[in-house]
Parts: sequence; structure tokens; C-alpha cells
Amino acid sequence: MKPGIRKYLLRVLNTIGIGLLWMMINSTAGIMFGYGLIEESLRLGNVIFYCWFFFSMLLFSWWAYRIWRTPISYEE
Repeated sequence: MKPGIRKYLLRVLNTIGIGLLWMMINSTAGIMFGYGLIEESLRLGNVIFYCWFFFSMLLFSWWAYRIWRTPISYEE
């Protein structure tokens, strides 16, 4: 396999893998532990969860942008 194609596939797999891990962590904390659901009133756990969700989404987006901004030379 050519090195350029290998680099591209590794980027795709890393982005999908980290994205799935991010979604599993947030869905576990939000749905299974109940921090994403506001039941009777807003609790401290809800606020911490949504702050974490927003910050981690920004961090994941920055990481994915940083990975994908450099072009890959397929002619290597």
C-alpha cells in the first residue's frame, strides 16, 4: 500500500475512533448516569456535564481540524 493512502486511512480511522470514544463517554454520562436530563430542576451535575460536553466538543473539533488541515501527498 502506498504511504499516502496509508496516512489517509490512518487519519480516517483515528478520527472515527476518537469520535466514537467521545460519543460513548458523553452518552454514558448524559443518559445512563442522568446528567444530561433535567428532571425537576437544574442540578450541579447537569451544569458540570453540559460544560464538559461543550468543552470536549470544542477540543475534539480542534483536534480533528488540526489533523485534517495538512494535505497528504499521494505520490510518495
